[in-house]
Amino acid sequence: MMMKASAAVLVTMEGGNSAMKGGVNDDVNGDAVDGETVTGDEDVRFKILYCGICHSDLHNVKNEWGNSTYPLLPGHEVVGVVTEVGSKIQKYKVGDRVGVGCMVGACHTCENCENDLENYCPKMILTYKSVNYDGTKTYGGYSDHMVTNERYIVRIPDNLPLDAAAPLLCAGITTYSPLRYYGLDKPGTKVGVVGLGGLGHVAVKFAKAFGAIVTVISTSPRKKQEAIEVFGADSFLVSTNPDEMQAAMGTLDGIIDTVSAVHALVPLLSLLKSHGKIIMVGAPDKPLELPVFPLIIGRKTIAGSSIGGMKETQEMIDFAGKHNITPLIEVIPMDYVNTAMERLVKVDVKYRFVLDVGNTLKAA
Repeated sequence: MMMKASAAVLVTMEGGNSAMKGGVNDDVNGDAVDGETVTGDEDVRFKILYCGICHSDLHNVKNEWGNSTYPLLPGHEVVGVVTEVGSKIQKYKVGDRVGVGCMVGACHTCENCENDLENYCPKMILTYKSVNYDGTKTYGGYSDHMVTNERYIVRIPDNLPLDAAAPLLCAGITTYSPLRYYGLDKPGTKVGVVGLGGLGHVAVKFAKAFGAIVTVISTSPRKKQEAIEVFGADSFLVSTNPDEMQAAMGTLDGIIDTVSAVHALVPLLSLLKSHGKIIMVGAPDKPLELPVFPLIIGRKTIAGSSIGGMKETQEMIDFAGKHNITPLIEVIPMDYVNTAMERLVKVDVKYRFVLDVGNTLKAA
């Protein structure tokens, strides 16, 4: 993946605190000729119109996972319109609506890659804060355009608004993939979704589209009405209410746990039927406590899932188009990004921020 930013929003470190800086005016990644990134034979160049803000952007900006390097340019929910294609490109043309998600490269030779699981390739190249094939650093979508190998381009269905489609490239595939892989996509399956936030509300929409019977599990009673009336959940549990949790014991086939903060797992395990499973897709920055006996009793499973391969990502976005699945978003200008990050810390967003890059990113 190569990206050139004539205007961008970088993260620098000042006195131990992260800060977004606008108006960067240099070639931030890839081979450059007179300041322009070269579009290779197998590359697609597109003008970025919108970029979602993912909670992982916040983790990375604050280096909460301990592997961030600065300067850092976030953004892996990137959508826009093709402006140029390489000489060997036949799948895309100028004017196509496209996007880039969480990865822009892999080895293409390992067992995972051969099974369309580039997301589990040991040499996967992330859209930002990773190292490209040529040793340059990758930077994300808080910028004006991208140049990316066609293998990592996703076509956006015409009926999906571009701004609302952007978060599907992370939140969408993050929840769609485990529902499919762990067999929770069958009509009548009883699925729990922990957390009604940026990931959770999308998980509810996909599960309902699969025909599942969906229970939202949350610490916030105030979210019950929205979970049921807006997102279509069938029931709602307040996880801090022992009577509600007791009544629901042993009722769920599986749970998608979207919470990125430290929380108790044992109460969730009690909700599962025998052979049930909890799939973790949130990423807390501290370890969770996991006693073994609740797993042994009932042969229950706790597993994880991370995005999806490119074939499945295109499948997901096509499914979203067919069923008109989009996240609930708040579109914001580029100069609001620091405030958005502060609000994200407070969980003050319904339910995904999307940067209006095309209309509000100013050239330096």
